[in-house]
Amino acid sequence: MAGSRKPLIAGNWKMYKTSGEGSVLVSDVVDAIRGTEDDVEVVVCPPFTALRSISTMIELDGLSIGLGAQDVFWEEEGAFTGAIAPRMLEEFSCRYCIVGHSERREFFGETDETVNRKVQALFRHDITPIVCCGESLSVHDAGNAESFVRDQVRGGIAGLTPEQAATLVIAYEPIWAIGTGRTPVPEAANDVARAIRATVGAMYGPPAATAARVLYGGSVKPENASMFFGEPDIDGALVGGAALVASSFADIVHAAR
Repeated sequence: MAGSRKPLIAGNWKMYKTSGEGSVLVSDVVDAIRGTEDDVEVVVCPPFTALRSISTMIELDGLSIGLGAQDVFWEEEGAFTGAIAPRMLEEFSCRYCIVGHSERREFFGETDETVNRKVQALFRHDITPIVCCGESLSVHDAGNAESFVRDQVRGGIAGLTPEQAATLVIAYEPIWAIGTGRTPVPEAANDVARAIRATVGAMYGPPAATAARVLYGGSVKPENASMFFGEPDIDGALVGGAALVASSFADIVHAAR
C-alpha cells in the first residue's frame, strides 16, 4: 500500500440491512474503529432506504465515516421508475457511489458504456465514483485478466479531466472470487491493480495514476486483508460480507492501518 495515498475501506452492504439494522451496525462499527480516523478512510454503502437515517447519524453525531450509495442513474430527473438520480444522493451527503459492480452487470445489464455515463453524472455532483471491474473465471483461466480489466477501465472512465481521474477509486473485483471464498494470490491481484493504474496513467497522465486509489474486492476477510494491503498498488478494499459484521469490518480497517 502506497504511503502517499490514504487507504480506503468501503463496505458494500448489498441488499442487506433495514434502516434500523443499518443504524445499529454503523454505531457498532464506529465504536470498533475509533482511533483509526487519521490513517484510514472508512465508507459504508447501505441500500438506498437506509441512506437518510445513516446520513443523519453521521451529521448529528459527527461520525468519522463517509457515506456511499450502491448505484445511481445518469439522468438528473425524469420518467425512470425505480431509478435514483445523483442529486438525490447529494441530498444525503453521499461522498461516494459504487458503479459497475459485477452483480449490477450480471443481473441488471450494466455495460462499460452505462458505467461511464454514471461516472460522468456523479462527477457533475462532486460524488466520487467507486468503479468496479473484474474478470470471470473463464477469462482468468485463459490468462486474459489484465487485458480484460484494462478494457473495462478504459470504457468506464473515458471522457474525464485529469483532475477528476486523480480522485477516482477503482475496485478490482475478480468475479470468480466474490462470495466464493476463493481469492487470487496477493501478488496476482497487485499485478492487475498495477495494470489499472497504468491504464489511468496512459489516459490521464502520471499524476492521475499516482493519485487514483485502487481497491481489492472479492472475499476480503480479516484473515486475508493484511496480505493484500501489503502490496504497493492496492490502496484498500471494497468489502462485501465481512462489512455486515462490525467486528470483522473493524478488523479489516485496523489491518489497513
